Amino acid sequence: MDVGLLSAIGAAVVWGTYIFVLKRSFAGYPPAGLTVLINASAIAWFLPVTVATTDLPPDGIGGSVGAVTGVDPAAVAVVAGTAAATAAAFVLFLRAIDEGDVSYVTPINKVVPMFVLPLEVLLLGEVLAPIQVAGVVVATAAVYVANYEPGSLIAPLVGAVHSRPAQLALLSAACYAVSDLGKRVGLQELAIPGTLWVPLLLAGAGLILLPAAVRTPPAVNRADVPKFLAAGALVALGEHLTTVAFAALPASVASPVINTQAIVAVVLGGVVLGERYFRVRLVAALLAVVGVAMIAL
Repeated sequence: MDVGLLSAIGAAVVWGTYIFVLKRSFAGYPPAGLTVLINASAIAWFLPVTVATTDLPPDGIGGSVGAVTGVDPAAVAVVAGTAAATAAAFVLFLRAIDEGDVSYVTPINKVVPMFVLPLEVLLLGEVLAPIQVAGVVVATAAVYVANYEPGSLIAPLVGAVHSRPAQLALLSAACYAVSDLGKRVGLQELAIPGTLWVPLLLAGAGLILLPAAVRTPPAVNRADVPKFLAAGALVALGEHLTTVAFAALPASVASPVINTQAIVAVVLGGVVLGERYFRVRLVAALLAVVGVAMIAL
């Protein structure tokens, strides 16, 4: 198993743990302000790594276009676009759960890889083996099942035809897919150093969400400061592992593996908090293992 796939699996574990920590430790904080603060903490953790390890090429980030200015406009556009897509996906998901039930819209929001796969094939000419395509489908199904509340299995997707919350969740998933594609282009085609990419992406997403955070500022309890530092460390590690994965793998492979984070979160919730439908979550976890194994073949 290569380093890219190992990093993607590691990222899924870290992000799943992060989701679980957010659920347990930061209830009551406004989402935009919470994200800005945690991103700032993550940047503080990661910046020494950037300073110590990033050696910018003499012709600028991204290649010869930056020979005059020192910065490649294409690289700037990709970083900005990826950050904007990430922030837009986050905001759209918040609007979706504000207008509809979390149990209804969350499964739809997790079908990100099904957008990534055709986009990468059509726009970047990526070619996957049939077994890998099947693995992407199985892993995506696993994430859907992990967030599913018993009832009609396809009800959320059928509802997307006429339900505004479902449509917002689907649009959020599409934005996350654009973000994943941007990571692949920035890290592979433009060769932006991974240790520079992480703080740029975190800062970009934080700046986009900053106006909303200022409108509803979070009141941070002094006792929660260690929690913010710990959450920032998780985000820094998660972004680093995600970056390594997208630098080494096609986005259509990295995305479904990393998105199994949802399974990590719900299984943790079942084990630690005794949340409902634990057997369904275990089936989802088994599907995820099968899907990842197929992708690795």
